Amino acid sequence: MAANLVPAKERKPYSRNRLVIGLVLVATGLLILLLFGLHLTAGQQATYQLTPRGDTNVIPIPALTLPVQPSIYILALIAVFLGGWHLARGIRSTGLLLGMMAFCFVAAFLTWATIGQTLDLVGMLNTSMVRATPIALAAMCGVISERSAVINIGLEGIMLTAAMTAVVSATLTHNLYIGLLVAMLTGGVVGAIHAVLVIRFKVDQIVSGTAVNIIGTGATNFVSARFLETNIDQLNNSGTFPNITIPLLVKIPIVGPVLFENNLIFYLTVLLVVVLYVVLFFTPWGLRSRAVGEHPKAADTLGINVYLMRYVNVILGGVLAGIGGAYFTIGSIGRFDRQMTNGKGFIGLAAMIFGKWNPIGAYGASLIFGFADSLQVKMQILGIPVPSEFLGMAPYLVTMIVLAGVVGRARPPAADGQVYEKQ
Repeated sequence: MAANLVPAKERKPYSRNRLVIGLVLVATGLLILLLFGLHLTAGQQATYQLTPRGDTNVIPIPALTLPVQPSIYILALIAVFLGGWHLARGIRSTGLLLGMMAFCFVAAFLTWATIGQTLDLVGMLNTSMVRATPIALAAMCGVISERSAVINIGLEGIMLTAAMTAVVSATLTHNLYIGLLVAMLTGGVVGAIHAVLVIRFKVDQIVSGTAVNIIGTGATNFVSARFLETNIDQLNNSGTFPNITIPLLVKIPIVGPVLFENNLIFYLTVLLVVVLYVVLFFTPWGLRSRAVGEHPKAADTLGINVYLMRYVNVILGGVLAGIGGAYFTIGSIGRFDRQMTNGKGFIGLAAMIFGKWNPIGAYGASLIFGFADSLQVKMQILGIPVPSEFLGMAPYLVTMIVLAGVVGRARPPAADGQVYEKQ
């Protein structure tokens, strides 16, 4: 009777999605207990270092020491409780539920892996931000290209080519800024080739992107083996951009070393995310780009040059991917190695989809992938009893899980991948 008194519009339907998410949350809690809660003994502790060792710029704060057994039990209980609550009453924010599920599992894993040891949490977060940088730049390339309805899966080829030209030009000129500029130009040129193929000659966009990847990988492998590996000091030893410390802000505990003590490409990436978001959603250019991606015929009727918008956006996307390629050499290790992008271009495409073709959302997704990449490295250092091959799979497993959960629900631009024929 009481249920009938509730207006129909206020009742939460017991949907299949609600059932699945609720059961997954409950299963996550039980899995935490099964994987990390068994064989624990009272008195075991895990310590998180919250101030980087030897960093005098940061206001020091004491390390966080947690009792392992109660912490893991509490995290498991939180996941089970949220799952039960969602099954019984429903929680509107699916993103919040999935975020809490991931937090509980990762926090339990870290606590279990750090038993009797000390984990430099700030260092891992900083590494996550750095490792997310090329993924985010690849995602930005995908966002700006697909917002104008051109699919570009050739990010690996663009980034590899830009990484090589960046290190060679920087080594020859002894100027890292010239290397960055050359990487941007390289990305723009390769992006322009892709644009001409798919817009002018109407080549299938997936085929064109695949060709860019194959040619980029093959060409850089050949040049590296033939020239760079035999002339390291002359062609393949550029050095890297130094870290830029922002005064005062770097002293903030935890946040300061993570956000305000990084190199130029990191800061440039954050700036580009903000600029691209503003341009796409608050300027006439962005409105026209989105119109071309959603309904090119209607945009053409209103006087928008569909071809020009697509050309410019794909080329700009190539420039962004070129900066991402430069990160691998002049922004990270100062030399070029074969296939050093290691799938980051494809992970960037996954971040773009997970972020729903929104620059800020894509950057947030890139941070998740960057954290997964940083986590597997840190776990190998801690020496946990898990084979390193399985730990190395972590970023790619996260990519598959995200795509399996998002594809089909995330809606791309309506005309994405479609050839436009002017009437």
